[in-house]
Amino acid sequence: MTDFAGTSIALAPLLPWAILAPLLVVAVLVLLLALFRRARGVWLRTLAVLVLALALINPSLVHEKREPIKDVAVVVLDASPSQNIGDRRAQAERALDDLTNRLKAFDDLEVRVVRAGDGSSGAAAINETQLFDALNRAMADVPRRRMAGAVLITDGQVHDVPENLAKLAEIGPVHTLLTGQRNEGDRRLTIVQAPTYGLVGKPVELTIRVDDMPGRQSQDAAVTLRQDGGPPRTVRVPVGRDFHMELPVGHGGQNVLEMEVEAAKQELTLANNRTAVVVNGVRDRLRVLLVSGEPHAGERTWRNLLKADPSVDLVHFTILRPPEKQDGTPIRELSLIAFPIRELFEIKLDEFDLIIFDRYRRRGVLPQMYLENIAEYVQKGGALLETSGQGYATPLSLFRTPLGQVLPAEPTGQTIDRPFKPKVTEVGRRHPVTSGLPGDKAEGEPTWGRWFHQVEVSPNNGSVVMDGADNRPLLVLDRVGKGRVAQLASDQIWLWSRGYEGGGPQAELLRRLAHWLMKEPELEENDLRARVDGNKITVERRSLEPDPRSVTLTTPSDETRTLEMTEDKSGRATATVIAAEPGIYRVTDGDRTALAVVGAVNPPELADVRATGDRLAPVAEATGGGIHWIADTESGPRPGIDVRRTRPDRAHTGDGWIGLRANGDFVVTGVSEVPLLPVGAVLALALGGLLLAWRREGR
Repeated sequence: MTDFAGTSIALAPLLPWAILAPLLVVAVLVLLLALFRRARGVWLRTLAVLVLALALINPSLVHEKREPIKDVAVVVLDASPSQNIGDRRAQAERALDDLTNRLKAFDDLEVRVVRAGDGSSGAAAINETQLFDALNRAMADVPRRRMAGAVLITDGQVHDVPENLAKLAEIGPVHTLLTGQRNEGDRRLTIVQAPTYGLVGKPVELTIRVDDMPGRQSQDAAVTLRQDGGPPRTVRVPVGRDFHMELPVGHGGQNVLEMEVEAAKQELTLANNRTAVVVNGVRDRLRVLLVSGEPHAGERTWRNLLKADPSVDLVHFTILRPPEKQDGTPIRELSLIAFPIRELFEIKLDEFDLIIFDRYRRRGVLPQMYLENIAEYVQKGGALLETSGQGYATPLSLFRTPLGQVLPAEPTGQTIDRPFKPKVTEVGRRHPVTSGLPGDKAEGEPTWGRWFHQVEVSPNNGSVVMDGADNRPLLVLDRVGKGRVAQLASDQIWLWSRGYEGGGPQAELLRRLAHWLMKEPELEENDLRARVDGNKITVERRSLEPDPRSVTLTTPSDETRTLEMTEDKSGRATATVIAAEPGIYRVTDGDRTALAVVGAVNPPELADVRATGDRLAPVAEATGGGIHWIADTESGPRPGIDVRRTRPDRAHTGDGWIGLRANGDFVVTGVSEVPLLPVGAVLALALGGLLLAWRREGR
């Protein structure tokens, strides 16, 4: 079919070409033979054969009714964080408004506008600028023959330029309108090397680097360091060279080191002058000292719990033979290990992470001086757990020793010996040690088993998180100086471990209790934290008392906003926010401050924020597009870039203008067909030619 401005000539042979073609060949050979012999009437026979051949081929005139299809042009607006620098975002919006107004003048053009990098599509969108991903999504349902081209409004820092530029040329010219100014300069601070984990109490090595772009603006720069919101300190770092430094890992969980380099003379943004390193502190070995005052059924519970963890070094001593026991057994026949009192409670006391007194009573084994050492150990930051046996209610109680100044509950001298079920108090349901324990119920009795013995105590300090018989305090937690103390007024938690009446959550309770005592950040009862999942920040505040206050969020670009917290019955109040840029977010409620580091350690979005056309130059060259600075087009009698429709074989860009390909695509809405050779006329012409040829040959 031959097309000509919507009209074409169609061939519909009356005979199959397999039959018609040989007949035509034979006819031509006969005519050539006649011509060779110079037979009379050969031209008349040729005319008759041609007419018959045309009649058998059956040509007809076909006219198509065509409806033009609009071409599609895609405008991609870069809304990534680097567009917040200076006047770039306003430039981009002005260019978009001007461009869309000019494109409305073309009736044969459909314009699609998409915004990329605003954070709505996940964390990757704020870590790097992905304009071509947005372009591909916008034209996913458009055939390539209908694409007129694309216009990118960006600062040029694009991180997903396709490798196959030849395939990209199928969509037409890709033009770039650059925001920003020529010859910009900036300073950035980057993390060259940083570990993810570190051992508590040991420093880790970091490598940082300060770079000036395009050239060095000073020999060195001041970098301010702040760890976990503490006081700042300043170090001088050479510009353009790696700098090695140490970060002390002071506690388990996240150790956050904020770093900020001073601004340079030529500075685009301070967003990439700040960065942070998050090192998760892990304990190499947990050293626990367990002192049992006498053999009893609960000892195995403590040993099983502590020995089950391979990272725990347990030192356990049970006082089997107190000094007052005199039964006449010769010393040489005793196979007991001497209690290394001085080594444990004077020389190596500070090496222990947790000290547990289990059913201990004064028997003269530990002199007062060593108990004073333990009290001082707690004041300086140590952890002490006391589980009370019968002796705590007697004059031999530990409360009557120097340890009484750090123990939160005072014995009344009475014991309770009847069945009861431990219950979590209202404060306990807000405390992370006892909140949500398996088997606990807000209404009614818990599902765990009963205990049968409790020492009656009166708390002087701390928080009562569990009650026992007659709602008397059972588990009391307290902070003393820099350390922590927990007191359990019963020695019968072993009943749960034995599965009596279904048992109870002894493993979970004791695990949480030990970790709280050792200051694990996840178990802080009054705390403000910020967790990051992709580009979603979840702010969580824990408190033992209801706290209706809102929190203030400060973004990496120093913008602030207020977040309202939603509190539940467990003492947790939460709020969520979607981060629109990478960097350090600071959350505060007036008393506490939390940090959230969003994005990669060195996000590409902040690696180089200078406006440039270098990254998109290969795209423009491969597709026939152009690169134009918006600042250059905003001056003149008619500000803005001129837009033209261009033929596919012509140039698509020039000085002050861009072209969008005119494809001329259409759909056929109707077809009319008219035969070119009427049957009667063809037969008459063919017969007339044959008669004339016969007559001519008969002469």
